[in-house]
Amino acid sequence: MVRGIRIPGSGALLRGTTYRGALFALVAVPASVPLMVLALVPALAWHRGPDAVKALVFLLLWAALLGVLGLAGVTRRVLLRAGRRLLGVPLSAPAGRPRGADRWRTPLWVLLHAALGWATALLAGMLLLAGLVPVGSWLGLLGKPVSGEQLVWFGQVVRVRQGWPGAWVWPVAAGCLLAAVAVCAKAAAVLRLLAPRLLGLSAAERLAAAAQRELLLAGRNRLAQELHDSIGHTLTAATIQAAVAGELLSADPAAARAALLGIEQSARAALDDLDYVLGVLRAEAAGTAPARGLADLPELLDRLRHTGAVVDSELSGDWARLPCTLSREAYRILQEGLTNALRHGGGGPIAVRVVAGPGELALAIVNSLASGNSSNGQRGQRGLLGLRERVRLLQGELTAGPDGSQWQLAVRLPVRRSA
Repeated sequence: MVRGIRIPGSGALLRGTTYRGALFALVAVPASVPLMVLALVPALAWHRGPDAVKALVFLLLWAALLGVLGLAGVTRRVLLRAGRRLLGVPLSAPAGRPRGADRWRTPLWVLLHAALGWATALLAGMLLLAGLVPVGSWLGLLGKPVSGEQLVWFGQVVRVRQGWPGAWVWPVAAGCLLAAVAVCAKAAAVLRLLAPRLLGLSAAERLAAAAQRELLLAGRNRLAQELHDSIGHTLTAATIQAAVAGELLSADPAAARAALLGIEQSARAALDDLDYVLGVLRAEAAGTAPARGLADLPELLDRLRHTGAVVDSELSGDWARLPCTLSREAYRILQEGLTNALRHGGGGPIAVRVVAGPGELALAIVNSLASGNSSNGQRGQRGLLGLRERVRLLQGELTAGPDGSQWQLAVRLPVRRSA
């Protein structure tokens, strides 16, 4: 079967990207003709100059016009789009305008593209002409009898004879056609090799894009962490408070109303956080992030007490003198730790200790373990990862784990006050 025959290199020739790449190489010929005409006018206007000097002036003017065309931002955008579609090369557009040496990469591409396009068109045209002329002579299409015709073919005088003696023109024509196709395929391969280096992102642009992507991912991770801390805590507290309110609705309406009030307060705080995060995700002009700090810790502990939890707190130190960032992060750390204590604890008392010293802020949460839970296991894995990330960014220390029948979370954060 024909499909069982494999010609070396034929796979690359038959791929659609190779034909599209050859078209991309050849399209530089008609695209550069207007600039060629502009460069030809001054060269021809110089009547007394030597022909070699005129040719040099023409080439220099043509190269200069091509380089100026390559400096235009729209040129690179068009070439990037065409390169992705015709060459099949994944090319990314830079975030801003090229700077420094990167500005000359596109003009260099335009020059090489035009030179390669013209060289490919001329060489492939010569090969096609060399293959078709003997066939035309053998068929008598050149206006002479088929009995025999002398042709100058690649510098050699050959005679094309009638009938089978001249049938050699057909394999020669097929060879020339394959050679022309190979030239076009090679031009496409050269462009495919050069495109990432000249049209794609440079090393500096890749670093800038990576830095921008890292900032974007860090911002998204930060927002996800804020949502996890705030919404997770609110849902945990609201679930417990709703259960308490349901149990006390008939027996102690006042306590039930207090639990419902705690749900309302928690939900309002969570809505503020949610509105801020959604505004940032939608690229809207979001307001200032809710600036909750250690000053809001008593309110947080009161909401926990409304769930029926017994919270023993030891709060000391001058919190007002702490940096705003440190106070806000400490509040989030305590919020996540208390959420884990409610969700995974054994229901016993929760001890909270916050000590603000002159050079260190110490946070600690101790609660009883649920029966059968003597290790970290699945206890708030995502929350603990978020806590470790927060503490690491603040250059602090965190220890978390079981201690007998209790679970302990201890955090030490350095206090750096601006001069």
